[in-house]
Amino acid sequence: MKKLNALFSGIILIIILLAFTSFNLEKTSGASGGRVLTIYNWGDYIDPSLIKRFEKEYNYKVIYETFDSNESMMTKIKQGGTAYDLTIPSEYMIQKMVKQDMLIPLDHSKIKGLENIDSRFLNIPFDPNNKFSIPYFWGTLGIIYNDEFIKEGQIKHWDDLWDPSLKNNLMLIDGAREVIGLALNSDGHSLNSKNDKQLENASKKLDGLSSNVKAIVADEIKMYMINGESAAAVTFSGEAASMLEENEHLHYVIPEEGSNLWFDNFVIPKTAKNIDGAYDFINFMLKPDVAAQNAEYIGYSTPNKKALEILPKEITNDPQFYPSDKIIEHLEVYDDLGQTYLELYNDLFLKFKMYR
Repeated sequence: MKKLNALFSGIILIIILLAFTSFNLEKTSGASGGRVLTIYNWGDYIDPSLIKRFEKEYNYKVIYETFDSNESMMTKIKQGGTAYDLTIPSEYMIQKMVKQDMLIPLDHSKIKGLENIDSRFLNIPFDPNNKFSIPYFWGTLGIIYNDEFIKEGQIKHWDDLWDPSLKNNLMLIDGAREVIGLALNSDGHSLNSKNDKQLENASKKLDGLSSNVKAIVADEIKMYMINGESAAAVTFSGEAASMLEENEHLHYVIPEEGSNLWFDNFVIPKTAKNIDGAYDFINFMLKPDVAAQNAEYIGYSTPNKKALEILPKEITNDPQFYPSDKIIEHLEVYDDLGQTYLELYNDLFLKFKMYR
């Protein structure tokens, strides 16, 4: 009987220990209450040392997860498996999330440092009065080329990508809005066009680009261009910045006729459990020294005007990454096209990919 009692007691003790362990694991890696903050961001989109600094200065444990597209981010938040306290979508996705009642309106009295943000990047139509979002990074879509293949200054416009000399030597970013958009811009149309004829003509024009396209990829563009394996590519400014650091023969151009001006902003999903922690992190990232360090690490353009005073002049004076107001006037922010036209853009892009 003693042996039976001892065995029974041992089993009870194991059950209690397992339950305690499970509770602690759930407490630290599941719900984001208390001093745990769960952040959902793009991959490689923050200086890791800043997360450690935030944890130390604000006494939080940060759970940091990443996504690779606005759509996958939105889908996961809608599924509700993880209560993310903070995420960083792009402008058109913020519009979409607002329409679907997925975001918490911001209490601006809890935000410290908003005055550090350049007024040009506040109160933009996708989020009037920044009711739901705070700027994180901004940038452009453009062309990066190698002067060992292409004479410096030869590429200035989207139409230059159709030059026969680029046969099988052009990399395109794997994005429907970007590729259909550049074709629209090249014909003088808005990259948010809902004109069926304009879209049909853009699709036909892209057919003529097929012979120049070496590959349609994403992150691989960086490797190809750094290693001099392609003459030109369509990419985002921040990606271009890191490529330029690795290869002195590369140049980045924003086509004069127009392109995409994009924003990634902080938002607080309605599923958030640690709203106070989300405000603390936003305020931390709005500090000029933090924003400057992050911008130098990532390579994208910071909207924080106070941070610009800290960053090296060779960065802030570079018109490729901090373009003039004259250039910015010709740039467009992506609109939420609605389901019908979003599907049309995707279908046209898929057709281009399949038959190129």
